[in-house]
Amino acid sequence: MQSTKEMPFTIYAENTPNPKSMKFVANKFLIESEPIEFINIESAGASPLAQRLFQMPFVESVFISGNYVTINKTEAVEWHDVVMELRIMITEFLNEGNAVLHATLGTDNGPTGLKNNLTNETKSLSEMDLKISGILDEYIRPAVEQDGGAISFHAFNDGIVTVHLRGACSGCPSSSLTLKSGIETLLKRLIPEVKEVVAEEL
Repeated sequence: MQSTKEMPFTIYAENTPNPKSMKFVANKFLIESEPIEFINIESAGASPLAQRLFQMPFVESVFISGNYVTINKTEAVEWHDVVMELRIMITEFLNEGNAVLHATLGTDNGPTGLKNNLTNETKSLSEMDLKISGILDEYIRPAVEQDGGAISFHAFNDGIVTVHLRGACSGCPSSSLTLKSGIETLLKRLIPEVKEVVAEEL
């Protein structure tokens, strides 16, 4: 029986709630670290895969997490015109043995790396911060990841919870509705001190 490592990569495309985003799911893990997002080719030095994707003129941002890549496109093209091209390109890139992330990537992933932000933010979390972060991780994060995005706790001040949304969630028309009717409602119910939840762009 072939091991997982020896199996060739296969990729399928999956729609997300954000019409600008498409999730490309692999049959194996792409990265073992925290999710990371690249907003342009200049920020993608740590990822040969992201650099390759940014060579496509319609690619606006690249988000890599676990076994999938979420790509945000410009308005210049429709997904049905480019999704097969992207699937083939990602599959061939991976099966040629190219790296998704450089092996030397450390905790400093630059301004758009989730790992870097989480490392910095967890240094001074209060008991309330940890409680909110734990609820987000347990109840919200799995659903957000299923949609090709990521959520991370940023701050809690004067009853206001600030979160960071990445991947398919960034710029998604339905994210504000999710934020208010889903995340805010849940946190208010579980933590009476919470008055509002807002998303902060990075």
